[in-house]
Order: sequence, then C-alpha cells, then structure tokens
Amino acid sequence: MAARLGLGLPQMRQYSLGSDVPDVARAAERTGYESLWVFERALFPEPATQGLYGMDGVPWPDEYRNVADPLVTLTLAAAATERAELGSSVLVAPLHVPFQLAKALASLDAASGGRVLAGLGTGWSLDEYAASSVRPFAERGKVLDEIIEVSRAVWGPDPVVYDGSLTKIASAVVGPKPVRPIPILLAASNQRALRRLVDHADGWLPAGFSVEQVAAQWRQLRELAEERGRTKPIRTVLRVNTALEAKPHEGADRRMFQGSVDQIVADLVPFTEMGMDEFLIDVQSGARDAEELKDVAAEVFEKARAAGV
Repeated sequence: MAARLGLGLPQMRQYSLGSDVPDVARAAERTGYESLWVFERALFPEPATQGLYGMDGVPWPDEYRNVADPLVTLTLAAAATERAELGSSVLVAPLHVPFQLAKALASLDAASGGRVLAGLGTGWSLDEYAASSVRPFAERGKVLDEIIEVSRAVWGPDPVVYDGSLTKIASAVVGPKPVRPIPILLAASNQRALRRLVDHADGWLPAGFSVEQVAAQWRQLRELAEERGRTKPIRTVLRVNTALEAKPHEGADRRMFQGSVDQIVADLVPFTEMGMDEFLIDVQSGARDAEELKDVAAEVFEKARAAGV
C-alpha cells in the first residue's frame, strides 16, 4: 500500500503569505496531496548563540530569516481547502502558552471540519527560548507534558478543570471544541521523549536524515511500545526536506533528498519499505516562487506514485 503524501506550505520570504498559501494549498489538494504542513521558526538570531540544531559551527540557513507564523499559515490553508489534513511538524510547544495553544488548535479544527494534526516538539534554539518561551530551556520537557495535558482537558467535555504549574482552570466551559479528538504527534529521538510519545501521543514525526537512523529509532520506539503495553498503532509522518538541483548530483557525497526529483523520489523508497505511513515533502526553500513550488510538488507527487511510494 502506498504511503500518504503531504506537502509543506510556503512560509518563507519569497512567498506572498496572503495569496500564495491558499493558492498552493488548493493546488496541492487537487494534485492529490492528503495533508498540508507547517513548521515553526520564531526568529533568526544575529549572531546566533548556537549552530543549527544546536550543532557548533553549523550556520542557520538564510531562509530562516523570515518564516510566517505556523497557525496563521494553517488557517489560510484551511479556508482554501476541503479535504487535506492540516499538520505542524513541528510547533515548538514551549514557546506557547498551553491554554492559548490548545484553544487555537481546537478553533482551527472546528473551522476546518476536523482536519488538524497537532505536531509538537521541544525545539533546540536557545535564542528562541530567550525571546518567547514560557519557561527556561531546561524545563522544556515539563512544559510539553503540561501542554499535552491541558490540550486533552480543553478539547474534552466541560466543565474543564486543570491544576498545573503553568495553567490553572478551576472549572470552566471552554469552546469551541474540536470536531474530534485532535491527534497529537511528537518529534522524539531520545529515550525520555520516546517514552512520552508511547504513553501520551498518537504519532511520531521523524526527520529523514538517514535510513539507518530512522530505522533504528523506529525499532526502538516499537520495542518501547511493546514493553509498556501499548496496543494502539503509532502513526508515522517522515519529514523530507529537499534540496532540489536541476542537474543530477554526481559523487558519493550527495546528501539524502538532494538532487533531481528522480533522485529525491528514489530516496523515499527505503522509507516506504520500512513502513512509514506518510511523507511530508517540503520543497519550498528551493523554489523561487509559488508557481515553481506547485510545479515541483506536482512532479514529485507524480513520480512518487509511479515509483510505488
């Protein structure tokens, strides 16, 4: 069975937010993409306290200088589409007040007819935490735990009652409610994060850095689920950040998902064989404008389906 295919929405500075997001969202749904996705980058520090993903000496990509708010972007896409799911990979959860985030996601789900996927993570940027987090970086895991608990409470039946470190709800009616319980998917790689996922989430959001790395983490996650008695399936959505090149890239140093569309699609095949449920294909950084993004997205979709992805 072919995996589901999702597309990253245009959030970067070469795009016109108000017109390009609805346009790309409509085109992606017509093409056959089953989900539309956003990511979160709150700011671009100059100079940066740390390298990309916390790795010393690795520069932040220039496209991170201007990234539109993820929930605003999803709202624009929701209004322009009818069927595609609307996901985040990921919202950096501790940059958000738990109650406000839960209510915003519930409202978006109600408005879209039950299409929201809440993809959450703890993030890595010390600069983003210094600017906008609700608690210090060292407490990011605890904040994510509370956001999950608050969200489940807010999305559930009234009266809502919650007593946590950041959130106090004595007893209240909170609406609108989501159309259905919003699936929570987590970015997780270490043991603690994987345990949180197994115990409290619906799915996993790995990133496609290497087949070996994802395979090892997927095996670890399934073993942990069995160990902890989880029987509910874990939905998997692999993020694919592409680096499209017009000419085929020669040499052994080619990174995964870098090169021609044919090469990028070929890189998807082993992940399909691994059993990933869905691929989130993000081509926005290499496209010059929305027209090119739509063309590349359509070509990727057609060739992925032809390859059995």
